[in-house]
Amino acid sequence: MSNGGGGGGASSSTHLLDLLEEPIPGVGTYDDFHTIDWVREKCKDRERHRKINSKKKESAWEFTKSLYDAWSGWLVVTLTGLASAADWLNDLKEGVCLSAMWFNHEQCCWDSNETTFAERDKCPQWKTWAELILGQAEVSSYIMNYFMFTFWALSFAFLAVSLVKVFAPYACGSGIPEIKTILSGFIIRGYLGKWTLMIKTITLVLAVASGLSLGKEGPLVHVACCCGNIFSYLFPKYSKNEAKKREVLSAASAAGVSVAFGAPIGGVLFSLEEVSYYFPLKTLWRSFFAALVAAFVLRSINPFGNSRLVLFYVEYHTPWYLFELFPFILLGVFGGLWGSTRFGKYPVLEVITVAAITAIVAFPNPYTRQNTSELIKELFTDCGPLESSQLCQYRSQMNGSQAYPAGSDAAATPGVYSAMWQLSLALIFKIIMTIFTFGLKVPSGLFIPSMAIGAIAGRIVGIAVEQLAYYHHDWFLFREWCEVGADCITPGLYAMVGAAACLGGVTRMTVSLVVIVFELTGGLEYIVPLMAAVMTSKWVGDAFGREGIYEAHIRLNGYPFLDAKEEFTHTTLAREVMRPRRNDLPLAVLTQDDMTLAELQNIISQTSCNGFPVIVSKESQRLVGFALRRDITIAIENARRKQEGIMLNSRVYFTQHAPTLPADSPRPLKLRSILDMSPFTVTDHTPMEIVVDIFRKLGLRQCLVTHNGRLLGIITKKDILRHMAQMANQDPESIMFN
Repeated sequence: MSNGGGGGGASSSTHLLDLLEEPIPGVGTYDDFHTIDWVREKCKDRERHRKINSKKKESAWEFTKSLYDAWSGWLVVTLTGLASAADWLNDLKEGVCLSAMWFNHEQCCWDSNETTFAERDKCPQWKTWAELILGQAEVSSYIMNYFMFTFWALSFAFLAVSLVKVFAPYACGSGIPEIKTILSGFIIRGYLGKWTLMIKTITLVLAVASGLSLGKEGPLVHVACCCGNIFSYLFPKYSKNEAKKREVLSAASAAGVSVAFGAPIGGVLFSLEEVSYYFPLKTLWRSFFAALVAAFVLRSINPFGNSRLVLFYVEYHTPWYLFELFPFILLGVFGGLWGSTRFGKYPVLEVITVAAITAIVAFPNPYTRQNTSELIKELFTDCGPLESSQLCQYRSQMNGSQAYPAGSDAAATPGVYSAMWQLSLALIFKIIMTIFTFGLKVPSGLFIPSMAIGAIAGRIVGIAVEQLAYYHHDWFLFREWCEVGADCITPGLYAMVGAAACLGGVTRMTVSLVVIVFELTGGLEYIVPLMAAVMTSKWVGDAFGREGIYEAHIRLNGYPFLDAKEEFTHTTLAREVMRPRRNDLPLAVLTQDDMTLAELQNIISQTSCNGFPVIVSKESQRLVGFALRRDITIAIENARRKQEGIMLNSRVYFTQHAPTLPADSPRPLKLRSILDMSPFTVTDHTPMEIVVDIFRKLGLRQCLVTHNGRLLGIITKKDILRHMAQMANQDPESIMFN
């Protein structure tokens, strides 16, 4: 394995490009749906850094420029954090706040003096649609409320899908699979643009408000990355270097999770574990800072009205006991099974159908009618004297009297059992609708729906274990820990563990997920049950297939993504994967100093290669370097525009000095400045395991294969992905992009 060609020389290893005094505009950029060259981008950045450092002592202005360059990274992540940080549309389906239309139901009744504690959700300022239109609350009011609920759900869904279809097709979905692919070095122009940002921000609110089984947390990572991408254009250090820009996007994804969940540390770990491909220590610090700024802005806004960052703050009064690990692990198994479900991919026309079915089926059940985040909050909540939920209707055994609600270990009333039946139906409904919703052409996240499914299952299991402990406290399982009449089981904790297990099963996240959940709930004491459930869900999910939902969508879309988590265990060699194969046409190559411009253009027009190896001559096949197709085309156009005498029979040379030519020859064209003098090479006997590792760790686009210094062939990222697909008995032609 080598990082130098035969024509290179020791001095060329320090410079990737032999730059002209005046760089050619456009050289070093990339086409849409192509992969960046990480090695070249890092070398460009080092060259830029050396240039700035060498000049900073020349004048005060140059010193100021060097300071600006050094601080631009912190400035761009600060702006991203600030920009990353309207929920009232959710409740518009049920009614309207007369005092302030933009308030949701809860906010509308905050300041009301007419409400009692028992009826704190009923205040004169909040009117249901039946009360507003019919002015009465009889049987017809239920039908009117049902109709208005469905009408608003369909209106929001139709508006969301129409905006996405017309203005920004890239605004659909969660965006995390594409973010992962972009961070691995792939170019998708417009995916992080201003139109995508604008439309996704608007349609995300509409899609969530429509009641579809989706969440806003995943798409908020996409929104934050759009902000990071747009701000990076203010700083040349990032706008002109695709690898440096991806450091900003890594920090932006951390800020996105920080805002979505109020979990700054979890955001940094999410960026590191789940989405980032290249994550140096400097990016870790900047991601931490971006998440901090985003969390600070979120706290200033106080979106949840509880003066806390977290979405589902919980306060449990009993510890967990060792015997509870068994039901926690069972919830982990359920999460893993949920994670092995394959989600659909459905076209635009089905959005209205899914929205209509969701609204019609959801309205009769209070647990499916309410906003998913509110449902999770109710399921996480510990029962106490201040809770009016049906899940907390227990019969107190004290003095034989009946009081509602009472301690959580009292016997359940018919109200609790009724709630469990409703939750069971809600669980089936959520599972089916989430499968059909995730592929729709609207912004749709999977975090909150998966957490809701796990929380419902967890609460049902929690209540079952609680009642088992109440009626059978003399069993050996409960005898040691559960005293008669004492709080022993916390059903809300089971909901929290179930939520983490289901999200872990779908995404296969571990460390970052546990941190996000305990930041989200404030439940630091319950970190061991969370860890046990999350690891179990990952193991069970991996037993059915090692890829999470985001990796599955990357594969479905045919993106060239080399997953660092995937192991390559085959014993193939580089010569078995390289092109050309036995029956293929010979590899298209360029010679260093004996080609004409017409011959060069002929090779470019007759092939679709993204780049060409440059050799000394056809006879020797000794490698000199590698030139990209796009750079050659731009350099030729630039030379024709700026240099006189360039003709079709002009000699093209990649050497330092022009070859000796007859006096009447046209002006030669020098293309050495676009030549990569140190392309990565491996020998034909290099194991593919090592080649795959090189591609992953260095982010290569291509690697040349040699034998005793003679060029044999080329291996591209696409060749590796196709080979891996073939080895896994998958269709190698599913890898569509370069």
